[in-house]
Amino acid sequence: MTDIAMIEAARERIGAEAIRTPLLSSPFLDDIAGRRILVKAECLQRTGSFKFRGGWSAVSGLAPEIRKRGVIAFSSGNHAQGVALAAALHDIPSVIIMPDDAPKIKIENTRAYGAEVVLFDRSKDDRDAIGATLSKDRGLTLIRPYDEPLVIAGQGTVGLEIAEQGRELGIENAEVLVPCGGGGLTSGTAIALSAKAPGYTVRTCEPQAFDDVARSLASGRIERNEKLAGSVCDAIITPQPGNITFPIMTQHCGPGIAVTEDEALHAMVLAFLRLKVVVEPGGAVALAAALFHGAKLKSDTVVAVASGGNVDPEIMAQALSRFGR
Repeated sequence: MTDIAMIEAARERIGAEAIRTPLLSSPFLDDIAGRRILVKAECLQRTGSFKFRGGWSAVSGLAPEIRKRGVIAFSSGNHAQGVALAAALHDIPSVIIMPDDAPKIKIENTRAYGAEVVLFDRSKDDRDAIGATLSKDRGLTLIRPYDEPLVIAGQGTVGLEIAEQGRELGIENAEVLVPCGGGGLTSGTAIALSAKAPGYTVRTCEPQAFDDVARSLASGRIERNEKLAGSVCDAIITPQPGNITFPIMTQHCGPGIAVTEDEALHAMVLAFLRLKVVVEPGGAVALAAALFHGAKLKSDTVVAVASGGNVDPEIMAQALSRFGR
């Protein structure tokens, strides 16, 4: 089980490899939300998302004799890139299993980091089975995107930074909104904040119709999504919460929030225009929740994690054409 000691150890291993991403603010966003909004810009992280943290933590945490054989991962793109770069920096091979409908930029970037990419149909194929077969056949170590203690520990370094940055700003109480797929970032951040900033409450954010975590937190048991594809927020679409992450979120997180795709796209545009950063749709759901679902929030200060910025230019262009006027 991941704990604060594992997160602090992951931070030591990561060292200067990861960027200490800033907390950004804009009076325009504060006015829309009716409260203070701080955006944790993980879209500025290496590979364009927080996933590099977990990728480096997991690869660097393997025993040397196991690590040199190589690693395998499955992802719609951000975990793929994080693991691929971590593997390249450790000079080991990597195989990444990606859905064939993943954004082209993510597939191309993953290959550019030196990984072998294996595509699959997420509506028909079982990615876990594909990963298990390739891992066994090639002797590769499977690095899961969220249900992996070393990955959770790496993602938890986001929470350590939020706690430190909040102290620097004199913030004692806040709600921390986190884009949530399987729950690796959410659970790691929640463990870190529970230990280092107990006045902060973590809230999960998801797109409507793919809000399995919010429904699971409400019911007290793991709920599945009826659909596994069809959302512009592809980066955070998973079948259900993780078996490891869900109990952590149950213990540490408040109720989840679901936003519409239009709200996510609008938040993308506002981040671009007001903060001058590029955020992908799935990475913008926390900001969307902060801006457009204020009635569900209780704190005067909200930290919204912008978890990734790997958006296809076509999607950004469509969002700007609709909400950029």
